[in-house]
Amino acid sequence: MSAPRYSQVTAVAAHLPADSLTTPQLEELLAERNPGMDIPRGLIERLSGVRRRHVAPAGELPSDLAVAAARDVLRQTGHTPPSIDLIIYAGVSADAVEPATGHMVAAKLGADCPVFDVRNACNSVLNAIEIADLFITSGRHRTVLIACGEFLTCTMPMRTASEKDFVAAIPSYTVSDSGTALLMQASDVPGVLGHRFFASSAHWDASVMPFINDGTGTLRTGAFTIDSVGLAVGVKKLDLSMLRQPLAEHGFGWEDMATVCAHQPSLAALRWVCELMGAPQDKAEVTIVDHGNLAASTIPMQLHLATQAGRVRRGDLVALVGLASGLSVGTVLLRW
Repeated sequence: MSAPRYSQVTAVAAHLPADSLTTPQLEELLAERNPGMDIPRGLIERLSGVRRRHVAPAGELPSDLAVAAARDVLRQTGHTPPSIDLIIYAGVSADAVEPATGHMVAAKLGADCPVFDVRNACNSVLNAIEIADLFITSGRHRTVLIACGEFLTCTMPMRTASEKDFVAAIPSYTVSDSGTALLMQASDVPGVLGHRFFASSAHWDASVMPFINDGTGTLRTGAFTIDSVGLAVGVKKLDLSMLRQPLAEHGFGWEDMATVCAHQPSLAALRWVCELMGAPQDKAEVTIVDHGNLAASTIPMQLHLATQAGRVRRGDLVALVGLASGLSVGTVLLRW
């Protein structure tokens, strides 16, 4: 049997926890946990645009969020776990350092296939699409499930030493919990049209959620912080006009896209990135305001919302634009 010529994203799904936390509610919680310190009201929303974030129940794991979305994808397509050739878990969050969270996803789904994790900050899902496309078009696999579970609200620092520390930690207060999943399959018609990724690793320290050695032999997760100046320098060195390259190779421009699903750590960052890469802002699918920073789930969540609302229909062109800590950027061009 000859290798299929193309791969296609045949379904996308998202799972949002029932509980949510508005930014004013979060500020009240921070005020309660930090008596005697004046928490500046409204600053989180002014700097990030985030009005609400989703909060997973206590005891939930990233794999649980990913599996909830994956089950929806399987229902949509009529697939059962035995028909999956490969599971790629792609997310910032993980159930454990070892083994790969893909094993937990497979076990909970009842799947018996190879698995592995792809972890590249907020570009994890896009890199998984790139890998799945190469596996499928080479003939190695025909059906690949990409699953992502982000449980990040548990990393929000609820105690802060000073107003300066609070301001520095604001990126940590924008994060949100969710699960997303994509099913990719071999196809006789073009689906994934192209993908290109670039990096500026010299600026990795501009956006970090570190492990901290507290001197007791235990590593703990530190707050997510952003060096805005260093980040801006790194992004400009990348030349974001390169993000249009997969489109240009096929004779398309941003105006030909039904929507542009771009990662968005803040509303201001989304507007800035659109300007730098020359994309109309009204093409962007906005999730940061009502759903918070969904990390690697951001782009599949946008694709899910756009298809559910009818803004993207079969045959439409969609650009998935990734921007991740590292610094790493890239574009995947799809014909949905």
